[in-house]
Amino acid sequence: MKDIFLKIIGKQTVSGDEGEQIEFITEGKYYEEDSSVVLLYNESELSGIEGCVTSLRVTGDKIRMERSGGIVSMDTAIEFEKGKRFKGYYDTMFGTLEMEVLTNNVKNHLKKNPAKGFLDIEYIISLKGLLESQSRLKIEIM
Repeated sequence: MKDIFLKIIGKQTVSGDEGEQIEFITEGKYYEEDSSVVLLYNESELSGIEGCVTSLRVTGDKIRMERSGGIVSMDTAIEFEKGKRFKGYYDTMFGTLEMEVLTNNVKNHLKKNPAKGFLDIEYIISLKGLLESQSRLKIEIM
């Protein structure tokens, strides 16, 4: 397991508004397991889920994100794969909501030895019909 720094940029746009973007740099971990690359990091206060640990398992152009700890009372998982829908549950401070994620695009530009590059994920997320947003998540190993 290698210590790394990650630059994380997340942008969310809800129909008609100009969107909200967060950006932060955090310490993380990098390791390889079978044919996957795994990135681990702690969420910040900016993300609204401080104390939560996020892991990204990257296998080709498929990414599985898992979150646990902090205010997240139930582990949350989301899978991103271009053109595919993922149904699951999203834990919030107000309770657990059904969610559906449609991945529009996934770019995996991670390089091994040395660990560098970035992930770029574009997706639409719908939380039990209450909220639907266009989202983009870019994670860069610095």
